[in-house]
Amino acid sequence: MNTTVIRLATICATACATVATTMATAALAAPAVAAAREADPCERGEFCLWSEEDYSGDVHRIALANANPEECLPLPGALEARSFVNRTSRPVTVYQARDCATEGEFATYPGGGTFVPAAPYVVTGVQIWNG
Repeated sequence: MNTTVIRLATICATACATVATTMATAALAAPAVAAAREADPCERGEFCLWSEEDYSGDVHRIALANANPEECLPLPGALEARSFVNRTSRPVTVYQARDCATEGEFATYPGGGTFVPAAPYVVTGVQIWNG
């Protein structure tokens, strides 16, 4: 066999092994990224807001145990939410205005499992409604 053919076969085998290793590493990394996002899940009965899109950054949890329905709940401190999940059984309105004023943007999301990975505006106020 010609040495050029042997060299080409060796190069091809090395390249194929490298591609296979890279693909296996990428396949193993994908579940790790998903697990990292699920590390701080929103539990049933909670309304959760994150400071960044795709449920990342600082998280703030609201449950009926610590919130009065029908009352405006301004987010604490300087927190501004960019993604949220409604796992309560009630509709929740999110507001652009910290005092839940309707002059800014606002929208109501149904309960039972509404996931919003990228809010249409920065959320600073929340209101949970009775049924």
